[in-house]
Amino acid sequence: MLYFRGVVTPNVVARSAHGLSRQDIDPDALRVLYRLHASNFEAYLVGGSVRDLLLHRRPKDFDIGTSGHPHDVKRLFRNCWIIGRRFRLAHVRFGTKTIEVATFRKQVTGTPEPQEQHFRPDHPDEGELPVVADPGVEVTAELNDRPIQRDNEYGTPEEDAFRRDFTVNALFYDIGTFSIIDYTGGLEDLDRRLIRCIGDPDVRFVEDPVRMLRALVLAARLDFSVDGAVMDALERKAPLIARASSARLLEEYYKILRSGHARSCFDHLADSGLLEHMSPELLNDDGPLSEAFEAVDAYRGRYADAPETLSNAILAGTLLLPLGLLRDEGHRYRYSDDWERDAPHMLGQMQVARKDIERLRLLLSLQKRLFEIDAPARVQRALIHRGAFREALTWLDIHGADPDVVQHWETLLREEPPTPVPEDEGPRRRRRPRRRPRPPGGR
Repeated sequence: MLYFRGVVTPNVVARSAHGLSRQDIDPDALRVLYRLHASNFEAYLVGGSVRDLLLHRRPKDFDIGTSGHPHDVKRLFRNCWIIGRRFRLAHVRFGTKTIEVATFRKQVTGTPEPQEQHFRPDHPDEGELPVVADPGVEVTAELNDRPIQRDNEYGTPEEDAFRRDFTVNALFYDIGTFSIIDYTGGLEDLDRRLIRCIGDPDVRFVEDPVRMLRALVLAARLDFSVDGAVMDALERKAPLIARASSARLLEEYYKILRSGHARSCFDHLADSGLLEHMSPELLNDDGPLSEAFEAVDAYRGRYADAPETLSNAILAGTLLLPLGLLRDEGHRYRYSDDWERDAPHMLGQMQVARKDIERLRLLLSLQKRLFEIDAPARVQRALIHRGAFREALTWLDIHGADPDVVQHWETLLREEPPTPVPEDEGPRRRRRPRRRPRPPGGR
């Protein structure tokens, strides 16, 4: 196992010896990197983006690590906002795109104290560890079978590398020299196609149990194997995943469904035994759930990046409908008998947002009308102006298995782009004007 014990001499791979090209980096991320470097700050592309670029995959995010503090970054960019409470982060926004800039952090030393059970990090990126205990300190299971919350501190690039989760997520690209910097052996593990922890996996999984899920999902997405020590620790610590924030776990499920590898990811989670501690309903699949995963993977495979059409409501339906948690009554989808009306949003220990459930019911109620392609033109035009129409059409495209109907509506959309009307706004009643109070004296 790999620990940080002081100054480490990194493996620096010169530009001529690696295949990462600046042409593959987002131009706005390059702009941030160049300006930080020109202002005499260290500026690295960090984490999963470096890993994906070396594997010739398109990263979903381009995160930056720097020696500059958040307020230094804000002074350089007018389009910068500082977020976070425990650890401040700089978000540099370019339209709807956000480039996240984090100051290098160091490990928290000393024996950690058990803290709040439901840990919610300020920065849940897959390459970041929210908290790291001193690996030189022996940590017992009795003391540490709870997630840990400790304040973060600024550090050096090597300290930042060793506080990350897996070696393949601890690679840096230096914009100053165009070289790859590897403190943890991540390049070797990329060649070996191996997911390996930095530090003791038992400690890492106690610090943040969601790491167990991410190790398996990362291996499934990249078609890598998982280090034996990681799998052994996962078997011992799997029950801890039930203590993680349910909202955070559900968000991880949505990320899996948007990745294009839902079938393989959930298969990995089931085979490892981790899934039974999160949502055991997903283990009872007689076919429909697997078909739903394959359908959403096929849809995602048409796009280079996850499309905005894959909304949370559609992803929630991909999980819930094959399990029979919504039933069809005359094309009005209602909660099934095993869901209480007062709390209808549970998937295992995870609570699905009510707004997503109601949105799902709305788009499902439109499915019958989408098949009425022989309806009068006026009726069809009115339908495409419904606020949930696009989501309803996406659902039909993914799960409807009727491309001719989808093509009909796509053609109509090109001819007459809609102006959606919010679904929750019915005909408004005219408000009676308030009667003004009479002045004293009756006038």
